[in-house]
Order: sequence, then C-alpha cells, then structure tokens
Amino acid sequence: MNNSNKPIKDHILDFLEYCEVDKGLSDKSQENYKMFLNKFLEFLAHKNLTALKPHQLTDDHIWAYKLFLARSRSSTTGEPLKKSTQRYYLIALRGLLNYFADRNISSLPSDKIKLGKDMQVQSKINFLTPDQITELLAAPDPTTKQGLRDRAIMETLFSTGMRVKELTLLNVSQLNLKLDEMELSIVGKGKKVRTVFISARAMAALKKYLATRAGNSPALFTNYRPSKDIDDEKRLTTVSVERIIKHYVKITGLPIYTTPHTLRHSYATDLLSQGADLRAIQEMLGHSSITTTQVYTHVTNKRLKDIHKKYHSLG
Repeated sequence: MNNSNKPIKDHILDFLEYCEVDKGLSDKSQENYKMFLNKFLEFLAHKNLTALKPHQLTDDHIWAYKLFLARSRSSTTGEPLKKSTQRYYLIALRGLLNYFADRNISSLPSDKIKLGKDMQVQSKINFLTPDQITELLAAPDPTTKQGLRDRAIMETLFSTGMRVKELTLLNVSQLNLKLDEMELSIVGKGKKVRTVFISARAMAALKKYLATRAGNSPALFTNYRPSKDIDDEKRLTTVSVERIIKHYVKITGLPIYTTPHTLRHSYATDLLSQGADLRAIQEMLGHSSITTTQVYTHVTNKRLKDIHKKYHSLG
C-alpha cells in the first residue's frame, strides 16, 4: 500500500522509527510519543474514524480532538486532564504531522495545532544542591569494585552533564588515562557532536574503577553479573544506570525525584549559579535552542530571590 493511502493509525510505527533514526530521540522519548499518540487513536476510534488517512485530516478534526481531551479524565485520579497533560498530547500529534511533511505525505501543517496560552507551562527543573551532590557521590563503597564503578558513573555524569544514554555509549578507548583531566567529543541527541569536559576528580574516579575491572569489554561501564566467561561483561543500559542512582538515593535519603537527569540539571544549575555564560552552557548541554537552556535561569533567579529575602536587612 502507498504510504499516503495508509490510515493514520498505520503510520504510528513508521513515525516512531523516524524518531529513533532521523531525530535521534531516546527510547524513553519514543515510548512517550507512542503513549500520547495512543490517545489520538482512542479519539479516532471514539469518532468511528479509524480509517482516516493523513490527507483527510481537517481543522474540524483537530478542534474535536481538543474537545475530546478537555472532556477526558485521568485513568488514575478520575480528575479532568490537566492543561499541561493535554498539551503533551497535542505536541505529539504535531510531531506526527511534521513527520508527514518530512515524508511528503499530504496532511495538515503542524502549525494548525495551536496551544492556548494556558497550556504554555514552564518545565519543572529538579536539581541537587552542592551539599546533596557531595553526599550522593560519597555513598558508594570504595572498597568494592561495584562501588568504584558507581562512583565513577556519578562523577562522570556530574562532571560532563551528559545524558544517561550518552554515558552508556562511552567506550574505554575514548579515554586517555595518562591525563588528569580531559575533554571528550561525544555524539548526542540528533547525532550532534559536542565536547564535554571530564574533571580531575572524575578522571581519578574513572582510573580507580578501571584498575579493578576485569575483562576486555570495549564498553566503559559494564555490569557485574556472574558469567562463565570473564570477558562477557556487558554494557550497562540506561535502565541499569537509573537503578544504580535510585539505589544510592534511597541509601542517602535524598529527594526521590533524583535520577541521572537530575545530575545533568544540577550540572547546568551549578555552572549558571557560578556565573557561566548561558550560550556556553547551551553548547555543553547540546541544546539546539537557547530557549531550552533558559529554563535554568528561572531556577537560579528563584535561588537569588530566596537569598535576598533571607539576608537583605531592610527587605
């Protein structure tokens, strides 16, 4: 069947593969797109429109979908969907329309899906304070090879601001262990190459970890599951790294929202609070737009406001 003649529902898998290959989105982002687009498929089924093809989609359908979202309720709380949640569903549909345009499949342009002002929500940034970072980094047991690995993982995340997927793709061959600190070129989201910086403290943690690691796996960070073959050390997955962080969060009693991405937020917030230029932080994080990086100014402005309120004598 010609792609343009397929019903919209039959394009979802192709779109998700496009997100992975062409857009370089993470597995988690792809899962989210699939979940949000399932809501649109639910709408099409509700309206007996499961055979609707991309070129048949109209402004009226978009308006009806917005009404459908506004009248939908959360499956967990039973409450009406929040405006922010409705926004995610609409953004996912816009992504699908952009895919149609990129593949020359006739459909509505994505700018036909407008987000109301009440849907323009500010992303919430969770980060750790310097004292909390110190506590987290000190949690692994340095007398065990697993503890040394876990400390090296967290030191690397905080030193570089890497995404967890970028961390798991690192290879031993990328490091120069003769150096006390170094810069490293990595391929990030959207297959963009950028430079990250490994501090002296992070390099020291990496050297200690690698000195105790057996096997010849090319992966920098590997699991320690028992195996008959000493070289059968497998590359850690993003899920494994997330579990490692959660383990130490539980031990230390740090905020439960702490994830590998929280270390990335903490890295950016720390740089900005120390006076780093926003454009430089944008480059180090690998953000395509400065608008994405600007979210951190809200965090640091809030901290400055709290300091002003606490210490300004005539405030």
